[in-house]
Amino acid sequence: MFCAFSLLALPKGFCHVIIALMDKTHTFSTVCLALGANLGDRLAALKAAREALEPFVEILDLSSVYETTPAYVMDQPLFLNAALLGKTKFDPRGLLYSVKNVELEIGRKPTFRYGPRVIDIDIIFYGDEVMKTPELTLPHDSIAERSFVLRPLTEIASDWVHPVLGKSARDLLNALPDKADPRIIAESF
Repeated sequence: MFCAFSLLALPKGFCHVIIALMDKTHTFSTVCLALGANLGDRLAALKAAREALEPFVEILDLSSVYETTPAYVMDQPLFLNAALLGKTKFDPRGLLYSVKNVELEIGRKPTFRYGPRVIDIDIIFYGDEVMKTPELTLPHDSIAERSFVLRPLTEIASDWVHPVLGKSARDLLNALPDKADPRIIAESF
């Protein structure tokens, strides 16, 4: 169950409490989250993440679930990838902290970059917001090279236009050299 406090693990076992408050005056913003898992019961992890996100992201649409090969680090299990389109009153940083808390609740443990994980949740876009901080880049900085993100995104928001690149999700997917269709594992999650 989500609470208004997000715990972020710090080195040496200490925790830092960050209050991720919903701005009562903030209007809803449309967001897209990409979800991936390649350890344990991958589909159950995606479903648990969706359920844990529901208190602070009103889900508008869910993509199919795709089985994909790992990117960047190949010596690891296959991934299940999906995306959800929703709306939230959380600001980008509050949403990030909340998403990271969901990952911890589901059992994500630190590994190496691009390594295996029980669950991974990335904010792909937050409305038309463009930002770059040490914690968060919007839209996600690797979206244009990742078919495992673009395929589910195109399924639920094909007309979304990247505010920096000026291309739709569909155009970004079509521009990728890898045209292989990943296997659909489930119609939803």
